[in-house]
Amino acid sequence: MPFDPRPEGRITPTMKIVAGNSNRPLAEAICSHLKLPLTKGQVKRFADMEIFVEVQENVRGQDVFVIQSTSFPANDNLMELLVLIDALKRASAARITAVVPYYGYARQDRKPGPRTPITAKLVANLIERAGADRVMTLDLHAGQIQGFFDIPTDNLFAAPVIVRDIQEHSKGNNLMVVSPDVGGVVRARALAKRMDVPIAICDKRRDRPGESEVMHVIGDVAGKRCILLDDIVDSGGTLVNAAEALLKNGAVEVMAYITHGVLSGGAVSRIQASKLKSLVITDSIQPTAAVLAAKNIRVVSIAPLIGEAILRTAREESVSSLFY
Repeated sequence: MPFDPRPEGRITPTMKIVAGNSNRPLAEAICSHLKLPLTKGQVKRFADMEIFVEVQENVRGQDVFVIQSTSFPANDNLMELLVLIDALKRASAARITAVVPYYGYARQDRKPGPRTPITAKLVANLIERAGADRVMTLDLHAGQIQGFFDIPTDNLFAAPVIVRDIQEHSKGNNLMVVSPDVGGVVRARALAKRMDVPIAICDKRRDRPGESEVMHVIGDVAGKRCILLDDIVDSGGTLVNAAEALLKNGAVEVMAYITHGVLSGGAVSRIQASKLKSLVITDSIQPTAAVLAAKNIRVVSIAPLIGEAILRTAREESVSSLFY
């Protein structure tokens, strides 16, 4: 799909969307938003589980966007991404953008102890070495991961999607944004500022070794409708404990908005049995059947947001203006 000429008279190359197997429904939704067909190709396994990729359309001189979350199974999906990039590079694509809605290994962004890896940096090196020219991702667990790349990297924010959903489903006063732990305060503060509501913090700690974690609420949540905000929900334990602590401190109800619904192990059952009124996640990770069947878990799509960011990148327009 050719775009209008750039100001200097050069024409933007035709845009192609390529997808791996990690989240085909999201890739198809993005293509639907852009009114573009998904580029034909196949990603399959040999008998020994080696990954084989074949792009079945001409991509020479094209502006190609590879959509692939590195979610479970993280290693397989990461390898798919790398092989796809390599295939496109060898097919003479003009520019390759790795669109990674969920960036796996992001929680390994520093050395928590001696002789431990910084795997988020290793993954960045692998993506670059495979041949990506730029990266687009969503709500990185740690902002400094952008600096792990030596190529342009756009960290998109799900905040506009979250704010719109809150406005549609949580009409009324007495809203309060709550960070479920101290590490998420910056994220919670940004959303609270956007919505012009107060903020509170749940401080998780163990008073003595071997004792269970205790949630201390910093801020007056009495009579408030609390919105827990975080980037990743994995086991769901922190969210469930935070919800209980907020209700004990007088909150009227507790909802949670999380960008990446990892929801491993028994997380879905834990959320269903909790006192959370609702958990809203995006489709950055393809929801499982259990997630879709859960009564208090809802999925909102970030396809229009990512689609618009892809379109602006192809047209060399501002992406940051989407969020400010």
